[in-house]
Amino acid sequence: MNAGDLILSIDNGTQSLKAMVFDLNGRMRAKAQVPFEPYVAPQPGWAEQDPALFWQSLCTACRRLWQDNAGLKDSLAGVALTTQRATVVPMGADGLPLRPAILWLDQRKARGLPPLGGIWGWIFRLAGLSGTINYLRAEAEANWLFQHEGDVWRRIHKFLLLSGYLTYRLTGEYVDSVGCQVGYIPFNYKLLHWARWWDWHWQVLPLRPPLLPTLQPPATVLGQISRRAADETGIPAGLPLVAAAADKACEVIGSGALENHIGCLSYGTTATINVTHRRYVEPIRLLPSYPAAVPGHFNVEVEVYRGYWMVEWFKQQFGHCEQQEAARKGVRPEELFEQFLEQAPPGAMGLMLQPYWTPGLKFPGPEAKGAVIGFGDVHTRAHLYRSILEGLAYALREGRERLERRTRTPITTLRVSGGGSQSDQALQLTADIFGLPTARPHLYETAGLGAAIDAAVGLGFYTDFTSAVQAMTRTGRLFEPDPVNQRQYERLYREVYKQMYKRLQPLYAKIRDITGYPPRAD
Repeated sequence: MNAGDLILSIDNGTQSLKAMVFDLNGRMRAKAQVPFEPYVAPQPGWAEQDPALFWQSLCTACRRLWQDNAGLKDSLAGVALTTQRATVVPMGADGLPLRPAILWLDQRKARGLPPLGGIWGWIFRLAGLSGTINYLRAEAEANWLFQHEGDVWRRIHKFLLLSGYLTYRLTGEYVDSVGCQVGYIPFNYKLLHWARWWDWHWQVLPLRPPLLPTLQPPATVLGQISRRAADETGIPAGLPLVAAAADKACEVIGSGALENHIGCLSYGTTATINVTHRRYVEPIRLLPSYPAAVPGHFNVEVEVYRGYWMVEWFKQQFGHCEQQEAARKGVRPEELFEQFLEQAPPGAMGLMLQPYWTPGLKFPGPEAKGAVIGFGDVHTRAHLYRSILEGLAYALREGRERLERRTRTPITTLRVSGGGSQSDQALQLTADIFGLPTARPHLYETAGLGAAIDAAVGLGFYTDFTSAVQAMTRTGRLFEPDPVNQRQYERLYREVYKQMYKRLQPLYAKIRDITGYPPRAD
């Protein structure tokens, strides 16, 4: 093992893979990024990807790092890995994937499942939770595979998440971090281990314990980089791979949000608000808190499923001119969208957007749809774009209020990470809508930094997470609420946005009954 003090952090996101090197002060020393198409859709609503693409992207990113920074790998102390959540990779006995990975964006459902029987079926019916359980069963990739791809299912040797697959490719071991377990799997989120034999999870999924990897808590060593992986990636063989956590969990500690009064917003493909707690709290009954990147802690989360994907949607549907201009200037189209936020005033002249482009389980319900109200002849693309960002902030503010009720802890300050955090205008309207000081972390790559913090603690450079986070994170620019804008947003939120869903819900249900979209789980 090398005697250095740098950490290689690998972040496999939805649209790219990044390999980054951090020092113990949280400074990024080098970075290589490999973009890829987020998914392929063999059928409408499906989202799949060849797992080999993820591994090849990892190898390419690492090799680029060493080409551009030849001396860095000799100073590495260890490696950490964080990935997108809830992406499933079924593995055969030969150590190869049996089919394309099913991504978290996938919308296929297992239909026609028999009613849950036995004692658990009786308990859930008595508690009025049968609908929730049926929704979870329908969403589970394992149930769909069991129903539709029996030949694949019979040959599954290990049922892995993407984090487990890449860990296997790096170490040759079927092991994964507790902090990465997010998905429709038989995991006890309260006790942070695989469910016991008698648990209801085994009754609603066709999985069995031998199909699952061994779990280790964050900041422990999962294994060493194998000789084969070293040959393909250039990472020194024998270097320890330290357990980190899923990307959202790593963003939380990478943003410095260890205390439960700090709300961590992620303005990524999925927009979320998270708080870190020592106590397990379900934000919605039977929907769990997720494992934090800190052992024994939980991230209590509310998400807006499509989130800042809506910026991509806007770009594809309404941003053709900006895409062409961006190509000429060699910049990202999103940078040009900033002018829209300058052109449209706070409140978008009454244009209000409810960002439920994808339905949920309880709030929003499975019938939910997106909505935009308040159109007039004064409104332009600029107003629509601002209404998207404002609608996402309203939805996350509603999530904040839910978290505060459930945890009984007020959120007093915000940290914002993800692609949307690079917009000053987006952070200012967030501060105004929440009425809270809102800070941008010093570093954009908070998921990668969070994984590096796990490794720094696991390798003994810091004795605890408090000292590691203090040393490796800090805030950048702070945005304070503007009193005038805050007053207007407060009225729009209370008197309009908070009324929209309950007023429109019956109409959403009618649309669903008439058109069949969104489809029912049963």
